[in-house]
Amino acid sequence: MADLQERIESLVAQSRSASGVDRGAANNAVADLIRALNAGQVRAATRTEDGTWATNAWVKEGILLGFRIGRMADYSSERFPFYDKNTFPVKPLRKADDVRIVPGGSSIRTGSHVAPGVVCMPPMYINVGAYVDEETMVDSHALVGSCAQVGKRVHLSASAQIGGVLEPVHATPVVVEDDVFVGGGAGIYEGCVVREGAVLAAGVTLTSSTRLYDLVEETVHTASEEVPLEVPTGAVVVPGSRAVDSDFGRAHGLSLSTPIIVKYRDADTDAATVLEESLR
Repeated sequence: MADLQERIESLVAQSRSASGVDRGAANNAVADLIRALNAGQVRAATRTEDGTWATNAWVKEGILLGFRIGRMADYSSERFPFYDKNTFPVKPLRKADDVRIVPGGSSIRTGSHVAPGVVCMPPMYINVGAYVDEETMVDSHALVGSCAQVGKRVHLSASAQIGGVLEPVHATPVVVEDDVFVGGGAGIYEGCVVREGAVLAAGVTLTSSTRLYDLVEETVHTASEEVPLEVPTGAVVVPGSRAVDSDFGRAHGLSLSTPIIVKYRDADTDAATVLEESLR
């Protein structure tokens, strides 16, 4: 894929120049990038040997180039209005792809990888640049945002939101590793990383500015400019609150919502059982 990367980077540089980009070459390069993304041959982010996630900025730049050169097209059917850039129609899928899409308003945009065994319950949405690995469940009203990386056997419950991070191009996308359970209405945004086997209860919200309190290890997890907020492997996270530490806050009994790690999963313990016990 080195050749494709060089082509994309050259065309992106051209698009920023006064002379503009060669539209024919750009269309061909974006089409090749989309095919590679669909097949899972390239990704917006990849895990390195030390476990960190590295952003492939050129992939995100190529997606953005596709938006710049795309023209509005009408993909509507008789009962379904659909107008979008001609570079990013609905993802082409066949029965042989072994992806279950239950009818009822779900959409998967081209340029996303959806692996065999993924189940999509209506209505849900998977955006361009996303990677959804084998046997993951994307439940009703769930969103997998642009360039989000979702592992194997993940359960995204109803209304779970996995935020998109397309810009800035060097920012790490949201990452949900293998065997994670994300409860209903939970939200993961701004490049947060949820490590393998973690369990997020319904309503948990994680952003780059979130403080994640760990009752087990008696520590606080935060993000920095270089390091995203990470949920540790096997952590069981529930919604909580912390007092507002000011005279006004104390006088009025105010508190702020915050996620709390209440325990860690055992290797032999089912995620749903652990979560139920932790919430009692």
